[in-house]
This record gives sequence, structure tokens and C-alpha cells, in this order.
Amino acid sequence: MTAVHVENVTKVFNQGRSDEVTALSDVDLSIGQGEFVSLIGPSGCGKSTLLRLIADLIPPTTGTVTVAGKPAAAARKEQAYGIAFQQAGLFEWRTVRRNVELPLELRGVGRAERRAKAEEMLELVGLADFAAHYPGQLSGGMQQRVAIARALAVQPPLLLMDEPFGALDEMTRERLQSELLAICATTGTSTVFVTHSISEAVFLSDRVVVMSARPGRITAAIDVKLPSRDEAGRQAPAYFEKITEVRKALRS
Repeated sequence: MTAVHVENVTKVFNQGRSDEVTALSDVDLSIGQGEFVSLIGPSGCGKSTLLRLIADLIPPTTGTVTVAGKPAAAARKEQAYGIAFQQAGLFEWRTVRRNVELPLELRGVGRAERRAKAEEMLELVGLADFAAHYPGQLSGGMQQRVAIARALAVQPPLLLMDEPFGALDEMTRERLQSELLAICATTGTSTVFVTHSISEAVFLSDRVVVMSARPGRITAAIDVKLPSRDEAGRQAPAYFEKITEVRKALRS
């Protein structure tokens, strides 16, 4: 089954007003089950807008968006995806465990089951020992891992990520990239990942989708096959070749 299908989608903000802006125009995109796809393009090209359309946080002006074969609105109501932003968005007054439990709590899951699932997710992201801590006691990278654990708590088939590592230092960013790939491999989750970093997109992705300046259109979709997704992979000739290919697609 296709994880995400976007067909003939256009998004116009402030339609009919003097400040009307066409953010996306005639976008078509399909993402397969278990596929990791990055969206990259110049600032303001509509990458985050497309992600929000998939999440049904905003409606398309024209066109359709389906998630796991369902309209995006139905998928949102069924919590068929998890979402993580550049800011972790944790509740400072809730412990790490209770932050991860939140989507389960909203679903009406019982206390014991919530706790067990939260602890499982924290183990997955390497933060089991910090379950009783509060967000203010964690580093930025650790907070992002909590946000990922929370997004995965309901075991969604789809993970939507909007520059989740953008504010982190390079070493932390690379470590979390590797951890994210390990998590996605373990869970079989499909992922749509927005980034400005060419190297990040190439390292993480099965496919890098290149978007034009506003109004955003998909101008290229580049398949990425690396010998490995680790430090050796970052040094492989194929890695640098794909970085060059994506850079050329962005420039054209």
C-alpha cells in the first residue's frame, strides 16, 4: 500500500485578497510503504506547507491527499501518523515519560499500558534512564529524541518531520540521523523529512525530492543507494556523487 499519495495539489493562501500567495502548484507525489523521502528546496518553496497538507493541518486549495489509502483528514483523526518539528514542543511540567504518554492518553489508553509503551519507546531512543526527568534537564538533542519517541508512541505507519535537527550542532545532528534510521528500520515506518541540508537528505533518504522556488513544484526525484548508512557510507564515492546530483538539481 502507498503510504502517502498527493495528486494535483495546489495551495493558495489568502485566496482572492491582495496578499494572495500561491505556495504550491500542481504537486504530485507518492511515497511507498517503509520509504524514507526527504523534501529539499530553497527557503519559501513550500516544503513545510506540503508536510502540513499531508498531516491535514491545512487543507489543499485543489487536489487530493491520501495517507495509507485514506483521506488525510481521516488519517489525522485516526492518528495514522506521528509528527515532529524543529522545536521539540515538550511540556515542561510533564516528565519525559508523561510527554511520551500524551498521544496515548489522548486516545484513552489505560495508565499501565501507556507507561509500558512509553518506556518501550524511550528504550528505543536510548533515554530509558531519563524517564523521570523533566525536559529542562535534558540537552537539545535529548529533547528531540523524546519528541521522536512521542511521535512513535502510537506506532504510526507514517512519520512526518519538519527540520527536527536544524537547531542542533553537527555532531549531535549526525548522531541523531543515525539513530533515526535505526528506529525507522526497526519499526518499518514510512518517513517524510523536510530539510535544507543536502548532505542530510542524501544520508537519510531512499529518495530526495527537489522542489522549485515558489510556487513550489517538484522538479526532480533522485533515488539514493549507499553501500551503508553509517560513517563508512558518509565517506563513500556514491554519497558525494548524490550530493552533487542533488545540488545540480537545486540549481537548475
